[in-house]
Amino acid sequence: MRILYIHQYFASRKGRTGTRSYEFGRYLAAQGHDVTMITSGLANAEFPVSGSKGYAEYEIDGIRVVSVPAAYNDPHVGTGLKGWQRMRQFYEFARAASRVGEDLVRADVVFATHTPLTVGLAGDSLARHFDVPFVFEVRDLWPEALVNVGALKNPAAVMWLKRMARKIYAKADHIVALSPGMKDGIVRTGVPPEKVTVIPNASDLDLFRPDLDGSAARERLGLGDRFAAVYFGAMGLANGLDYVIDAARILAERGQDRVVLVLHGGGGKRDELKALTAEYGLENVVFSDLVPDKAEVARIVAGCDACMTIYRAAKEQTWSPNKMFDALAAGKPVLINVGGWLGDTIETNRCGRRLTADRPEELADALVELADDHALCERMGRSARALAERQFDRHLLAGQLEKVLTEAMESAGRCTAGASAQ
Repeated sequence: MRILYIHQYFASRKGRTGTRSYEFGRYLAAQGHDVTMITSGLANAEFPVSGSKGYAEYEIDGIRVVSVPAAYNDPHVGTGLKGWQRMRQFYEFARAASRVGEDLVRADVVFATHTPLTVGLAGDSLARHFDVPFVFEVRDLWPEALVNVGALKNPAAVMWLKRMARKIYAKADHIVALSPGMKDGIVRTGVPPEKVTVIPNASDLDLFRPDLDGSAARERLGLGDRFAAVYFGAMGLANGLDYVIDAARILAERGQDRVVLVLHGGGGKRDELKALTAEYGLENVVFSDLVPDKAEVARIVAGCDACMTIYRAAKEQTWSPNKMFDALAAGKPVLINVGGWLGDTIETNRCGRRLTADRPEELADALVELADDHALCERMGRSARALAERQFDRHLLAGQLEKVLTEAMESAGRCTAGASAQ
């Protein structure tokens, strides 16, 4: 099966963002499929565009990477841009991906992964060009997710994105959603439930491990013998990390100086968070700079005692964040202020604490509880790793995606000899 895979933010483990597409792509390649990945080559240290060809080509673990000179590859860059600036660049990537994709070898199926939503326009365009099935992956509901966290308030823009989403959903032969809540949101637009398959984010079981030595990272961050909880990921509006700063202030007011909070990553709100920390005079918050690759992130996580999955308070919680699944793989208790399926998953499997999104004192309480009870922390960590192995193994989930792509091709009556041999 020849798969044309489109992801603006594609990165391997050497990159600084999520690796779902890399892990799924190399799994598909290992199964004998021909995988071509179209991504952005701008702000991309791994796959930059150079020369006058109009795009660059690379090979990584069986994946053919086609890097186009449009938009940006690192989502951390986007958190520092205005909404209209980001949207303009999203359209630039969609146009470039469509243009370059038409010159590539004919695919058997086109698979485009969102965000941004506009990548679906490229997916639909190329699927029609090659007359092949189009499968669309929804990693976040737009515009709902943007409205819920206050990032989008213009009624005209909301309506415009709603229409775009409905158009893309209707044209896709099948849709992959990363959470049950996302599936519900897609179905509410009129999409038949049977057209949507839930494949959540995966746990990176071999990179994030309970036995990984994180002592060097712990020493570098100056954590000493304090109980350390880490947040790792983007620091944008949607992440609502002032919640963590407020919890740190509560801990300081209580004299709980044996707990330290680590914020690792970059984004548009990082400087504001640092300024807020300085304003409060907090010594229990450590900011960790972006690192060259995901392996170093894993060592930072290994050097901490618990992980935080934090989002800004919202009416609906439909996210499927990489950070939570990697925290499970690392065997760390997860402190999460998101309800819905994420909070239920953590609470039901006894691998952390579900917190109220607008009550930072609950985070402070949970941190003290874990710092006081080493045995509880260890039990939650073991439960976290067991859950990751049982439900979120990336090989299991990549196999589910392979099945979706194969069935989409077969149902369209375009099964090639290569696909039939699978």
